[in-house]
Amino acid sequence: QVQLVESGGGSVQAGGSLKLSCAASGYIFSNCGMGWYRQALGKERDLERDLVSSISSNGTASYADSVKGRFTISRDNAKNTLYLQMNSLKIEDAAVYYCAADCTQSAYWGRGILVTVSS
Repeated sequence: QVQLVESGGGSVQAGGSLKLSCAASGYIFSNCGMGWYRQALGKERDLERDLVSSISSNGTASYADSVKGRFTISRDNAKNTLYLQMNSLKIEDAAVYYCAADCTQSAYWGRGILVTVSS
């Protein structure tokens, strides 16, 4: 059974930092691209708009323009874990953050974790 479990969310003041983790199990983590998506409260899901960052199976990372220079995605294949280091958080970063796996023929999603940013 595939599971993606996010952790590390919470509430932070603008300018602060959080580090999200996503523990994966039930599939070959190292074979799959991974990504972080976010959905702001009250907004409909839009996969293209909501993609925050992704990292390929060989470690190549990409970022949405809105988070470049502030967020860092990484993965530890030995621990089957994906990370997202978020620095200099802004009010507009507040959302439910989802971990996702792209395994070519299958895609998996975590249940999401809430990040709130206050002024």
